[in-house]
Amino acid sequence: MSHAIKAVALDLDGTLLDTIADLAAAANAMRAELGLNPLAQPRLESFVGGGMVQLVHRALTDSHDGRAHPELLEAGVDAFCRHYDAMLANTTRPYPGVVDGLQQMLSLGLKLAVVTNKPYRFSVPVLERTGLLPFFALVLGGDSLPEKKPHPLPLLHVCEYFGIAPAELLMIGDSHFDRDAALNAGSPCLLLRYGYDDIKHLACNGHIDSLVEAADFVKNAGSA
Repeated sequence: MSHAIKAVALDLDGTLLDTIADLAAAANAMRAELGLNPLAQPRLESFVGGGMVQLVHRALTDSHDGRAHPELLEAGVDAFCRHYDAMLANTTRPYPGVVDGLQQMLSLGLKLAVVTNKPYRFSVPVLERTGLLPFFALVLGGDSLPEKKPHPLPLLHVCEYFGIAPAELLMIGDSHFDRDAALNAGSPCLLLRYGYDDIKHLACNGHIDSLVEAADFVKNAGSA
């Protein structure tokens, strides 16, 4: 049985905002401060999705599975945060269709939340500086709760906050973190093709090219 969608949770990096150039600049500024050579932006893009600490581990070691020494990690996190604070919205902008899609979702009476693995301290300012913050009734960062995506807790928290069932919450993202969080929570999920992860092999409720398509999905959900 299909359910009517009452709320939408959206990922941030690679879904709402194209943040990679600023993230990469901050990561390379961190590396330079610690005596390391810069990495190419596509390489750093492949490191995004699991939250800031994982990004710093990967950027310091130039490895998806790398684990930096605790002292190096501490220095790296400190440096990355300082540099990213200064670069947060230098080039970061909403993707095409994001504003139109969010406006259409609000016009459908949907409640909107951001669920990201990005630290809360960066999530709210970058949404504010790019004009998107007013669309959202709730913003959850990767450190807002004891667990982050792909754990279901953030999505279940959104459901509790809005007073809805997991099947009534649509997750929209661009990675396996988003798909797995939705799967674990029992929520439907749409994945955007333009994001930072290769989603071709990820089964979900649909692969889409813009948030406008997501609004159309919501209109059709529960009509069967």
